[in-house]
Amino acid sequence: MLDAIVIIIFVIAGGGIGYASIDLLPESVLLQVSNINALHWLIAGFTSVIGFAMGLVAQTTYRRLETKIRSTPIEVILTRAVGLVIGLLVANLLLAPIFLLPIPKQLDFLKPMTAILGSIMFSYLGISLADTHGRTFLRLINPNSIETMLVAEGILEPASTKIVDTSCIIDGRIERLLETGFIEGQILLPQFILSELQQLADATNDLKRIRGRRGLDIMNRIQETFPKRIVIHSEEYEEIHTVDAKLIHLALEINGTLLTNDYNLCKVASLQKISILNVNDLAQAIRPIYLPGDRLDLKILKEGKEAQQGIGYLDDGTMVVVEEGREYVGGELCVIVTSALQTAAGRMIFAKPQASLIA
Repeated sequence: MLDAIVIIIFVIAGGGIGYASIDLLPESVLLQVSNINALHWLIAGFTSVIGFAMGLVAQTTYRRLETKIRSTPIEVILTRAVGLVIGLLVANLLLAPIFLLPIPKQLDFLKPMTAILGSIMFSYLGISLADTHGRTFLRLINPNSIETMLVAEGILEPASTKIVDTSCIIDGRIERLLETGFIEGQILLPQFILSELQQLADATNDLKRIRGRRGLDIMNRIQETFPKRIVIHSEEYEEIHTVDAKLIHLALEINGTLLTNDYNLCKVASLQKISILNVNDLAQAIRPIYLPGDRLDLKILKEGKEAQQGIGYLDDGTMVVVEEGREYVGGELCVIVTSALQTAAGRMIFAKPQASLIA
C-alpha cells in the first residue's frame, strides 16, 4: 500500500510540473501553438510517465537502503552517526572563515561550493574514522563490552536469531541447551507455531493432546526463565498454507537460523541455503567415543543372543555387548571395551568384564 502511494505521489508531482512548465515558455512560442490546453495535457502526460519511472527508482533505492540498514549492526550505525556529526561540526568550524574573505562578486559562487564540498569531505572522513576507531568510542560508552567492540569493527559476527519449530519445542532438549548456554541469540517463536501447539493441546487424540500440552508447558518455563530472549513473532503469513513453508519463508525474510528436529524440513531448508541447528545432530556429535581399552561401569540388563553374552546400555541408548557377561545379569560391573561397530541401526560396543581380562 505504501509503495503504491509513493508512486502515485511521484506521478502527480511529475504531471503537475509538466502542466505548469508550459507557462514558462516565451510568448512568441505560445502564440504559435493553436491549442494550448492540449499541449498542457500532453506535456503533463509525458512528465507523469517520467515521474512514474522516478518513483520506481526511488522505491527500489529505498528498499535496498532499508535492507542494508537492517543487516548492519546497531553498534556500527551508532559509531558512524557520531562520526558524521563530528565531521560536519569540524567542517563548519574550519570553513566558516571562508565567508569572511574579500572575494570579488564574480567569484561569490565559490563560497557555497567550497562549503558543500568541504562538508562532504569531512563527513566522509568522520565516517571512515568511526569505522576505523569504533573500538575506542565503544570503550568510552561501555568499557567492559569487548564483544560489542569486536562486532562493531566487523571482526565478530552478531549472533543470528533462532526460529524454533514445533518438533524442537515438544522434544524438550532446547530447554536444557538454553540453560547450559550452548544456544545464543534471540529465540523467535512464530505465532503460527504457537497456534499449532494450541491445536495439538486441544486435539481429541490423547497422544497429540499430551504432546501439545508438553510443548506449551516447556515454552512457558523457557519464557519465565529467559524472558529477554524469547520473542513472539506475530506474522501469520495467511497466504502460505503449510507450517513448514511459513518457517522457511520467515527464515529467508529475516536471515535467521532454523532450530528443528524435522528431517524433511532440514533437507528443504538446506536446499534454500538456510542455516539449520538440528538437536538430533548435536546429540549424535557429542556422544562419547569409546576406544579399545576404555573402562565402563555398566549394568547388565539381559542375556545376549550368543552363549555367555550379556547386554547393557549406555545413557544415550548405545547397546553394549559383554562377552562372558551372562552370569552378571541384573548386576553392575566394570567392563573394558574391546571394539565398536557402527551399523545402520546405530552404534554397538563390544566389551569384556575387567576381571576376566585381568585373570
